[in-house]
Amino acid sequence: MDFANFASQLNAGTILPEGIVMITLLGVLIVDLILGRTSARWIGYLAILGLTAAIIALYFQWDTTTPIAFTGSFNGDDLSIVFRGIIALSALVTILMSIRYVEQSGTALAEFIAILMTATLGGMFLSGANELVMIFISLEALSISSYLLTGYTKRDSRSNEAALKYLLIGASSTAVFLYGVSLLYGLSGGQTELSAIAQGIAKADVSQSLGLVIALVFVIAGIGFKISAAPFHQWTPDVYEGAPTPVIAFLSVGSKTAGFALAIRLLTTVFPIVADEWRFVFTALAVLSMVLGNIVALAQTSMKRMLAYSSIAQAGFVMIGLIAGTDAGYSSMIFYLLVYLFMNLCGFTCVVLFSLRTGTDQISEYSGLYQKDPLLTLGLSISLLSLGGIPPLAGFFGKIYLFWAGWQAGLYWLVLLGLITSVVSIYYYIRVVKMMVVKEPQEMSEVVKNYPQVRWDLPGLRPLQVGLIVTLIATTISGILSNPLFTLANNSVTNTPMLQAAKVASTQVTGNR
Repeated sequence: MDFANFASQLNAGTILPEGIVMITLLGVLIVDLILGRTSARWIGYLAILGLTAAIIALYFQWDTTTPIAFTGSFNGDDLSIVFRGIIALSALVTILMSIRYVEQSGTALAEFIAILMTATLGGMFLSGANELVMIFISLEALSISSYLLTGYTKRDSRSNEAALKYLLIGASSTAVFLYGVSLLYGLSGGQTELSAIAQGIAKADVSQSLGLVIALVFVIAGIGFKISAAPFHQWTPDVYEGAPTPVIAFLSVGSKTAGFALAIRLLTTVFPIVADEWRFVFTALAVLSMVLGNIVALAQTSMKRMLAYSSIAQAGFVMIGLIAGTDAGYSSMIFYLLVYLFMNLCGFTCVVLFSLRTGTDQISEYSGLYQKDPLLTLGLSISLLSLGGIPPLAGFFGKIYLFWAGWQAGLYWLVLLGLITSVVSIYYYIRVVKMMVVKEPQEMSEVVKNYPQVRWDLPGLRPLQVGLIVTLIATTISGILSNPLFTLANNSVTNTPMLQAAKVASTQVTGNR
């Protein structure tokens, strides 16, 4: 074999960011092996440095001329670059909020970071996977690491229960997804690359076959589990309540982003011939997610369970952009996931801080918090108001872009339902803000009355402080900078040949019908 030709087909430089993450992962384990737990905090900083370098490498790969790597198995196009950047950023902020949390729980930080970075690698590879084997391996790397992280606090019975439920439901969803892609393999005549599968299906003329319908349903079921869309959301409340809070933060952003990246790449490339059918299914999922997520969140007394149902509802909003199937729809999805990264992780950073100081996550215990910890109150208030879509915060512009893309695509009633459920969500977000800010001194909860003196000079709390301030500032100014951020998202869509080709194919199928 011609080595030069093989090297050009391999194009290993495309996965340089993932290579940096992998080297950092090995570095974390080696440093821990040599220096022991005395170096725990430095291990956290090493991981942050490595993820920062990976994000910089992604920046320099923008708009590359040869994004295909590993003989077609991986696509490093601009779309995958944005999704991989969001996942790496979510892991970076998660590590910032994990250092003190893991230390206080009495578990090993190096192993925690190693598993988290393995999940990050799985999510990043999944965002650009262009072949069935690559998709499955990346999905399993992300999923198995997520199960381990959920049960990482071994002495906590709630964490163990959450991990077991997550494992059982996750294994079932993986089996369903794998059966769906195996049907695709058979229907396409033994192809594994996504574009080749689409060509094989079109050539075999099986667009109306029962096998293709079953494959589509099973694939959507697997994706629905990963993005925690109703009715595949059963794992979400229990896992959010029982898992370590930093783990939930990563799952709510990193894992969900990888799921949406898989949805866009798989559905637009393989299933343009049944685009109307999968859009119908996702419309049903979006309706269920927005209605169930926002209504059930009203009754929650635990902050983590409330954020769990909030994340289900947020997935419903993002699906509006996917259903629209236009450049504006995909761009609005990417923009919303980008700002969701900041506002959701800001909220979880505040929840971590509060639980570290009080040992509880009950909403009622936040009563009167402003009088004891103004910075934490400000951060949590801004993040919740942004999640609710209050202007001029980032969440408001994210929903505006999503709803406008849906309206342009003719999804009038779905957009109206999104607006109504957004109004419902404002109630349970503002309820928490009101409880923290408006309560009189005599109405302060017992936990807040005994709230420890706030000290930010403790070494373990400095990363948390950095994470809170960075995400708070990003959430605040993302609304002001919404236009350049949306331009970035739009460029990632228009510069991706896969999406443009899928749009043409979908138009041709519609015309033939």
